[in-house]
Amino acid sequence: MKIALAQVNFCVADLEGNSSKIICNIKKAKKEGIDLLVFPELALVGYPPEDLLHKPYFIDKNIQYLKTIAKEVKNIIVLVGFVDCCEGKIYNACALLQDGGVIDIYHKVQLPNYGVFDEKRYFQSGDSLCVYELEGYKFSVSICEDIWEQEAAQLLKNKDLDFIINISASPFHLGKVALREKILSKVAKQTNAFIFYCNLVGGQDELVFDGTSKVFSSEGKLVKRAKRFQEDFLVFNFDKKKKYPVQKVLIKEEEEAFSALKLGLFDYVRKNEFKKVIVGVSGGIDSAVVIALAVNSLGSNNVRALLMPSEFTSQETFNDAKLICGNLKIKYFVVSIEKILKSYLDILSPSFKGRKQDKAEENLQARIRGNILMAFSNKFGYLVLNTGNKSEVSCGYCTLYGDMVGGFGVLKDVPKMLVYKIAKYINKISKKEIIPIATIERPPSAELKHDQKDTDSLPPYEELDPILKLYVEEDRSLDEIVSRGFDNNLVKKVIKMVDANEYKRRQSPVGIKITPRAFGKDRRMPITNRLFF
Repeated sequence: MKIALAQVNFCVADLEGNSSKIICNIKKAKKEGIDLLVFPELALVGYPPEDLLHKPYFIDKNIQYLKTIAKEVKNIIVLVGFVDCCEGKIYNACALLQDGGVIDIYHKVQLPNYGVFDEKRYFQSGDSLCVYELEGYKFSVSICEDIWEQEAAQLLKNKDLDFIINISASPFHLGKVALREKILSKVAKQTNAFIFYCNLVGGQDELVFDGTSKVFSSEGKLVKRAKRFQEDFLVFNFDKKKKYPVQKVLIKEEEEAFSALKLGLFDYVRKNEFKKVIVGVSGGIDSAVVIALAVNSLGSNNVRALLMPSEFTSQETFNDAKLICGNLKIKYFVVSIEKILKSYLDILSPSFKGRKQDKAEENLQARIRGNILMAFSNKFGYLVLNTGNKSEVSCGYCTLYGDMVGGFGVLKDVPKMLVYKIAKYINKISKKEIIPIATIERPPSAELKHDQKDTDSLPPYEELDPILKLYVEEDRSLDEIVSRGFDNNLVKKVIKMVDANEYKRRQSPVGIKITPRAFGKDRRMPITNRLFF
């Protein structure tokens, strides 16, 4: 029996485009003699459709398209995710298509309502499992979270199944692939059934779906795996009695992060129909990584750089900024902000008279640069890529309407120390020094005043990032973090910075999620609150 998992990149609400992709894969499956073809969760509408699900005409159209798809299904069985509607209630559903029609529909039982998931806001929960027979084999169909719950595995355990199909739209974060494999392996062993896991691939706003569809044997062994971060058509010749070789694939954190960021950026640009992007390149590590990622993702012809030196910009960083643009073969513009800054200071001097220079003057520089970036965006239609990393965003080490401008935050969920790893990885795969070693080794600085270093305002990133992980991603208390060996006063300082800057994060651009808990949908904190430690 030939089973195929169609790991396809769908776009939310593109019913015409998504159905065309589904039909194209059905035709391909027929040519290859596939018996059972599987598509991911909510394949027809894309995931997550969010409040589009409140629009009845959208639900109706998706059902109409499903019926059109069904007409293409002859001499094959197809499972496809869509939105079902029964008596005014909608369901996250999987349709079984056969002989030109919709033969059966399964409704997702377990609706996730944590992190980035809001399924209980939209969907009604299904109330039963399904069991089908095909060519002498018994199998069940489930949707994503259904297979993660221990209760579901227990219910399936006594069904004497040969295999289980799980259609999924499981977003990526570092460590997620290993976590999925652990869960699926456990369920396979508990149910004594093969598991065919078909996952979505592609970028959707801040989410990235890595694909990595896979097959587990009834012994819980990984026996086949689709590509990561790419579309794929995984074919498996199923015979429950056969022994299949076990697969093992190791991948480093920076490689996973690079691939996720590259795909997330590409799809955000492509699906929102931008042609080119622009990055403010300073000679620092963050902008260097962002523009290198942009070129890797979009090609050098679609990337522009803007260099905006001031009197505080060192010759070394300015040279590195030009060097990386040359290494990447991209067009760049140089716009000095010195005259603009001087005019601002002259205009403000009567009002600022008698006061020392401080953050006001520093932030003016960031805001001037933000204005220039947005001017280029408006004039040429470029998407501005924000270069702020998670460590800075966590602590508010960023300027509203300045270095926080941009349509898309590439590094928004990337801790600073991981930024350095990605920089080295980019050089490694490029087989040359794309990002200058001086940029990687130079102490980071905003260069808004003479001899400024990030450590003037922040703890060293080697100390800061682990504290942020514990507080932001794991919700650890002050005492719990201190018990891990961190200085009490240092932890207090970091927590105060994080809590005090929620208002900034609310106004930051959307950015790619790659950690288990990103700012935004994952972590929703009130700006005004009095939770003291």
